[in-house]
Amino acid sequence: MTAPVRFPRFYVTAPAPCPYLAGRQERKVFTELGGPDADALNDALGRIGFRRSQTVAYRPSCAGCNACVSVRVVASEFKASKSQARTLKANSDLVATACRPWSTVEQYELLQKYLASRHPGGGMSAMDEMDYADMVEQTPVTSYIVEYREPSDGDTPGRLVGACLTDRQNDGLSMIYSFYDPQHENRSGLGNYIILDHIRRSAAAGLAYVYLGYWIEGSSRMQYKIRFRPLERLGADGWERFDADRQSSLIAGVFASPGESREGEGLSKDGIVDQRSLKNSDAVPQD
Repeated sequence: MTAPVRFPRFYVTAPAPCPYLAGRQERKVFTELGGPDADALNDALGRIGFRRSQTVAYRPSCAGCNACVSVRVVASEFKASKSQARTLKANSDLVATACRPWSTVEQYELLQKYLASRHPGGGMSAMDEMDYADMVEQTPVTSYIVEYREPSDGDTPGRLVGACLTDRQNDGLSMIYSFYDPQHENRSGLGNYIILDHIRRSAAAGLAYVYLGYWIEGSSRMQYKIRFRPLERLGADGWERFDADRQSSLIAGVFASPGESREGEGLSKDGIVDQRSLKNSDAVPQD
């Protein structure tokens, strides 16, 4: 006899100030991931706009606002722009290794350096080593850390300059969180390079997409995602491709805005949510 499939129970958080758009309130709907069907559930939820954080899958559920839009790159059709091709060439000597989801001191120190430069005073800046270990290691689904190192001198591993926590789904790679050395003396574009490498990895594995999390028009922290083509967005009628002219206009706007044209604020700052804050936020079951 086949065991019955347990339908997940969803909860909605209480309203809280939106971290992306001033003056707005946010709510999230979330559910627990776990058990033998965690990968399948994560896959299904990922296709309808959920993101994973440790053992929780969540998505925005804000009254009167749908600004957060799930986006994904079509990996098999991706064509690098001239600037992206330069980034690939400049960092082609990096050694990328998919490692088991196990935190290291080296990764944590790089994360702290990244946060201090890119997001001082942000919500993650108070993370200690145990918090970081929870972020990486508490995963009920198929996950790994991709490390990016400079070439070895033959005796010791090369310098760690970037890393990305990644989920492998049935139809693509979901980039949960990436970080890198933002003050490297000889390299630029590391944030974009990590995305480009994931697009290449996905295509090589025969996977259709790279999930980049949420894009919010008008939020400078999210605009780097619009530069990758072709890009699909999740709407009321399912996934649809960005209109090419509209995307070109948005890309031009990014490069025309001071401070926004620099390479990424890091990937998917929407991708990490403290699950303790979800569960302790007066969440109620969703009808």
